[in-house]
Amino acid sequence: MSNKVLVISGATKGIGKAIAYRFAQEGINIAFTYNSNKEIAKEIEDDLMQKYNIKAKSYPFNILEPDTYKDLFAEIDKDFDRVDYFISNAIISGRAVVGGFAPFMRLKTKGLNNIYTATVLAFVAGAQEAAKRMQKNGGGAIISLSSTGNLVYTPNYAGHGNSKNAVETMVKYAAAELGEFNIRVNCVSGGPIDTDALKKFPNYEEVKSEVVKRSPLSRMGEASDLSGMAYFLCTDECSWLTGQTIVIDGGTTFN
Repeated sequence: MSNKVLVISGATKGIGKAIAYRFAQEGINIAFTYNSNKEIAKEIEDDLMQKYNIKAKSYPFNILEPDTYKDLFAEIDKDFDRVDYFISNAIISGRAVVGGFAPFMRLKTKGLNNIYTATVLAFVAGAQEAAKRMQKNGGGAIISLSSTGNLVYTPNYAGHGNSKNAVETMVKYAAAELGEFNIRVNCVSGGPIDTDALKKFPNYEEVKSEVVKRSPLSRMGEASDLSGMAYFLCTDECSWLTGQTIVIDGGTTFN
């Protein structure tokens, strides 16, 4: 898999960063996006190249404007001669989810639309551009990140859970239609992962305590728990696996 190229959205922290480093360890070149912190993105870019002797490049991208994926991939084309893997990982938080991260009776259409845009529409737009380039290489692999918030009730999570459910369905449709081009499409669904994004939740400590209690493994999930599966799904070991959602939740959805 060396000298191939991964395009991943939102790789400056958390799960996205762990995935970028996992792929770089295998000699895979990394094109990744960031929202606003150019300095951190550049630090990661330099670190990846120095540690793993691969090519890495960061690009600014607003996940709430998914149509600009066309412009983003045009820039990536200038720096990389191929795209083999695409992972839709970036999420939104803070003011953008006001009215989307709330109890049902306080949900607002703007917040819900923002979550849907960042989760589902961004996956569609990014996967379309990636697939065009993968066809030239004879195939590739596409992954969307999801969460178990569509399987287990999580307070205030209706907007996210609904959109995760939708993106998992979109993954199945993409897999069905892109298979003829030898492009596999799958989803990695994580239980609560101990990231900066989760720590921004007002009920973080409550969530963490409940996850530790419910998991037979008695711990929170880490970003590395998902990055290994994301890499595995792109290898030839999974050459007949497509249209699936792999749940990594420490056993919490059963208890």
